[in-house]
Amino acid sequence: MTILTVNAGSHSLHLANVDRDVISARLDRSDPPDSVGVADAVDDFLASHEPPEAVGHRLVHGAGVLVRAAIVNDELRRALEGAAELAPLHVPVSLRLLDRMRQQLPSVPHVLCPDTAFHNELPEPAATYALPHEWRSRWGLRRYGFHGLSYAWATRRAASLLGRDVSELQMVLTHLGGGSSVCAVNAGRSVDTSMGFTPLDGVPMSTRSGAVDPGMLIWLLDTGRLSLKDLADGLYRQSGLVGLSAGRSGDTRDLVAASPEDPSAALALDVFVHRVRREIAAAATSLERLDAVVFTGEIGWDQPEVRHGICSGLRQLGVAVPVRGNREVDGPVSPSEAAVTVLVVEPKEDLELAAETMTVLTHSPEL
Repeated sequence: MTILTVNAGSHSLHLANVDRDVISARLDRSDPPDSVGVADAVDDFLASHEPPEAVGHRLVHGAGVLVRAAIVNDELRRALEGAAELAPLHVPVSLRLLDRMRQQLPSVPHVLCPDTAFHNELPEPAATYALPHEWRSRWGLRRYGFHGLSYAWATRRAASLLGRDVSELQMVLTHLGGGSSVCAVNAGRSVDTSMGFTPLDGVPMSTRSGAVDPGMLIWLLDTGRLSLKDLADGLYRQSGLVGLSAGRSGDTRDLVAASPEDPSAALALDVFVHRVRREIAAAATSLERLDAVVFTGEIGWDQPEVRHGICSGLRQLGVAVPVRGNREVDGPVSPSEAAVTVLVVEPKEDLELAAETMTVLTHSPEL
């Protein structure tokens, strides 16, 4: 069964035709998904291949409306409008692309797979904000967590690499890329994560701030120094690695190359490494032991300097400094005698999308 997977980011789009974990064709673009050039490329991709038997769409935020993968219908599509404001860089473009795909492929089922589903059963202490009860109950304020498709894939892959059942393992995983987060996983379940109500929380990212003092934000707004629009734009688009490096780059590869001569680039890397270390250590407190630390995402998979810097500050957790360099395939980068194995797993959200789409279709009474 060929499943077309659709993974839309704020400035990227990845399409793949997947059949039994084999990708037969793919399209990767580093442009806004609803730009004219990308729309034309999508049309060409669809015209060049046989129609898929189903389409699986990644949705960053289910917003409490969509707690697990589900077949899209008009009612669900309307209900998801409220999710757009919770992940403004991702959800609006994903929904517009969903609408376009449903028009172009009206005779096949479309399945939405929310990143938040992996964290849906977070323990109550980890999911609950210390906010007034009325606010939490009225607006559904809680920690949702993100990068769930990536974590689901990396969790199963790590268990396979370690030769152990998922139910036996307690691990901290970190997805590092344009968006970054950390997650503690016990027996295949998310028990803590660094992102919260929106994908703006947690560690600094390419252009997003990560966690900052809310009192500072109140001060900036209350004194009139920034408008709400300016604040949102600054936190989502001008912060993170871009802000730390004084606008130089949000790409760690550029920053690694520039850091010997550019103090701002070096500071950006140092802050990023420090904050990821801090979140890994915090996540580990939700586990009884630490069997492995798993790096995934584009940076986690392909940026050994960043991995080395992070692990250098985790010796007290039993994490050894990993071997420098990259692997060509998934596997350990820590010394064989290390108490805690450090693994790298190539991100393959397209395969996870296909797997979750197939699961929904197999168990759906509608089909």
